Amino acid sequence: MSQQTVYLFVFDTLADWEAGFAIAHINQPEHQKNPGRYQIRTVGLTRDPVRSLGGVTIVPDLGLADLRSEGTALLILPGGTVWDAEGIPAATDKARELLAAGVPVAAICGATAGLARAGLLDDRAHTSNARDYLEATDYKGAAHYRDTLAVTDRDVITASGLGALEFAREIFRLLDVYPEPMLDAWYGLFKGQPQPT
Repeated sequence: MSQQTVYLFVFDTLADWEAGFAIAHINQPEHQKNPGRYQIRTVGLTRDPVRSLGGVTIVPDLGLADLRSEGTALLILPGGTVWDAEGIPAATDKARELLAAGVPVAAICGATAGLARAGLLDDRAHTSNARDYLEATDYKGAAHYRDTLAVTDRDVITASGLGALEFAREIFRLLDVYPEPMLDAWYGLFKGQPQPT
């Protein structure tokens, strides 16, 4: 089985904690069904350094123009303040291109507004920070909104900014990273739920 890449989109103001559970555990192959199947790489608008909301400077591994569907397992779009202003059309255009090629996309918090503006949530079950938050984008998918922390529908994962753990769980499930009992145990551990003895 050839290694595939999970790309984390990085940009100025990205909410670096929102994808933390997902990327950290994908990057630790212990206990995975197929250790080493995935690698994490960063992709920016360009290869210029960006600065996260947490103050971390990140130099992207590649720019969006160089991201191809071949060998790509998933594109993760974290939240960040720029999604609420002008958005990031180049990122949502790339998301549309990848989805058309059968590559899943995962968006959390503000990035869900970017997908909504691009029409990518018009006919999919989805969630976000709040129903009103997405309705402000003038999208046409309000009937498909779900009031929950994370939703997966036809290769698109969406999550509330309050659901970083649920976001990771949906990513792991979609990528088949862990056996289901282990995934349940992982989620219970980080959610602070008692584990069976």
